[in-house]
Amino acid sequence: MTPTTITGERADLLQTLDKHRGFLRYTLRDLTDEQAAQRPTVSELCLGGLIKHVSGVESRWMTFAVGGAEAMEAEEYDWAGQFRMAEGETVAGLLAAYEEVARRTNELVATLPDLDASHPLPAAPWFEPGASWSVRRVLLHIIAETSQHAGHADILREAIDGQKTMG
Repeated sequence: MTPTTITGERADLLQTLDKHRGFLRYTLRDLTDEQAAQRPTVSELCLGGLIKHVSGVESRWMTFAVGGAEAMEAEEYDWAGQFRMAEGETVAGLLAAYEEVARRTNELVATLPDLDASHPLPAAPWFEPGASWSVRRVLLHIIAETSQHAGHADILREAIDGQKTMG
């Protein structure tokens, strides 16, 4: 949840992010762990894996917002396993982890002194060489990522049992 004491741009950004987090979480309502691990389309995606991925993306990008690319890249990250549920992972556990990431993000956004603070992006073929992102740009990226994957999740849920997030 977005703290009620936050106002202005920060409140707008967090309220938008929370809205799309909610759409994503809603796609897992009333599903078993087995259903959340299913890959009901030709894609490699599963609902539990999407929650896991978005949680990891948000956490890593907020690490970047505070400490830059070096801090972000210092965290271990399972690139191959981020889109699937591992043995023993549960919907409840993945949602609880996502909720904790959201809480930390909301707290950081409320307390960071400057949304204009920026860091050079990590070297990657999909980033312009030498580009930097501000904390604000990082938040916009997290919102876009969450929104995109909420749409993916809606398609997966409909393929599993016909349920939809909206509509």
